[in-house]
Amino acid sequence: MLKKYFYQKLFRYISHYCTAENSLLEYAPKNSIIETLFKGKYEKISNINDSKKINSDFVLINGNLHYEDDIQKFFSSLHSKMNSNARVAIIYYNSLWWPIFKLADKLGIRSTTPEQNWISHEDVANFLILEDYELIRVEQRILLPLYIPFLSNFLNRYLAPLPFFRNFTVLNIAIARPIFKQETKQPKPSVSIVVAARNEAGNIFDIPKRIPKMGPNDELILVEGNSTDNTWATILELKKVYKGHLKIQTAQQDGKGKGDAVRKGFAMAKNEILMILDADLTVPPEDLPKFYTAIASGKGEFINGSRLVYPMEKKAMRFFNRVGNKFFAVSFSFVLGQRFKDTLCGTKVISKSNYAMLAKNRGYFGEFDPFGDFDLIFGASRMGLKIIEVPISYKERTYGETNISRWKHGVILLTMLLFAARKTKFI
Repeated sequence: MLKKYFYQKLFRYISHYCTAENSLLEYAPKNSIIETLFKGKYEKISNINDSKKINSDFVLINGNLHYEDDIQKFFSSLHSKMNSNARVAIIYYNSLWWPIFKLADKLGIRSTTPEQNWISHEDVANFLILEDYELIRVEQRILLPLYIPFLSNFLNRYLAPLPFFRNFTVLNIAIARPIFKQETKQPKPSVSIVVAARNEAGNIFDIPKRIPKMGPNDELILVEGNSTDNTWATILELKKVYKGHLKIQTAQQDGKGKGDAVRKGFAMAKNEILMILDADLTVPPEDLPKFYTAIASGKGEFINGSRLVYPMEKKAMRFFNRVGNKFFAVSFSFVLGQRFKDTLCGTKVISKSNYAMLAKNRGYFGEFDPFGDFDLIFGASRMGLKIIEVPISYKERTYGETNISRWKHGVILLTMLLFAARKTKFI
């Protein structure tokens, strides 16, 4: 009963990242519980040195580090078998539970071989650095590893993730990715830049003028949505007369909100890298190469803009908006397990392949995000993508008025925060 409950909880945490859409390789499993529960493609190996190239999306190392004679050598061997898009899920136990585990061994409650290595977060992080992995996030889970009605759910779901209580949890779950040095020069990828434009007629002609050349076949996708000025006519005029380095696609969105427009634009995109640029040009298009370099070099897989590092122009952001931004940044960083300084910056970048996987799993969070930002943030976090931020200089709007309602949209953001907490942190 204890083992069944423990492994069901463990599987729930693992399946948050590795979904039925993914393939999972489990290294030297101690039992078949994970294999039985997992609904996607599952494989297992008993010796990492005997395995061929690993093509699975996730490699699960479930407690194995506690029994390895040479952990560094193990990670080195694993690295040589993996591909750059794969993730490693590393399960290891909190050393505070060592006396309890020893007691359980003596009482015959546990049937496994006693652990020989008790490792800390710092130890795991150090091994990963030594063998060219990047640690993406660490979660602490399970305060009570046996099932007691009501109490187990309360402790493990609601208290275990909180800052003080997580120091006493049983499980640590680390998500990491292998890092590979590029030995040969790769062809430069091209970019599809999506601009959702509502009542932005005065900015349309400036957008392509100010976007620098990044890839060999960059394109600009202008998606107009329910404007009351002549934005759509201006977009059509731009497409007719433009002779620059960008290929231009145009469309009118079917629904409402920036999120709907961005999803339509991404569906039209033909290039390897997808970017969002706000039509108000408060994020300078001249900064887009910074985002391009960050993702093309492999430093990050989801690139988020940050407006809260450099000084911003006087009227670029009102005081309460700035306070709200800081609150949501801290809150989302806690909920999603990766650092965010500015969740509300409109400029975000992701590869087309990662977006395709994100879109497949969109149903987990639903499609109620009118902004589009959090649809991407939630999805990228759940996939274990490496998220980094690019600081930009935030400018004043020079044409039109903001489409954001401070209080109305603030309530929506708070609702999404609580929803994300229930779906990602308190599970």
